[in-house]
Amino acid sequence: MSKVFGAHAVSVDGYITGRDPGAGRGLGDGTTLFVVTTGVQDAIAAAREAADGKDVGLMGGGVVTEALKAGLVDEVILHQVPILLGRGRPFFQSLPERVRLRLVEAVPAPGVTHLHYEAER
Repeated sequence: MSKVFGAHAVSVDGYITGRDPGAGRGLGDGTTLFVVTTGVQDAIAAAREAADGKDVGLMGGGVVTEALKAGLVDEVILHQVPILLGRGRPFFQSLPERVRLRLVEAVPAPGVTHLHYEAER
């Protein structure tokens, strides 16, 4: 079965991400973007259908937080860079309860550490 994951580049104390307002728009590389308008459950259901068995990636702290709250995230992938920004805002927003993550893999590389977690339910 396909997985739903959030993958993000983060500094030691913040995150780096981009936004694209295109809804259901192809990017030319086989990727389609969906914008959450009627709830994260509907958006993920539509993305899973469009993905036809492939994995679904989530963008943005708000979307990932809502999907975590709904129990819809299978994995969290962080690409952590050794930079202290000294300010910024948290990537994940307020959660009603603790979300336990199990480390699957940690891969150090020049200028980045790739952290792959499985969301425990």
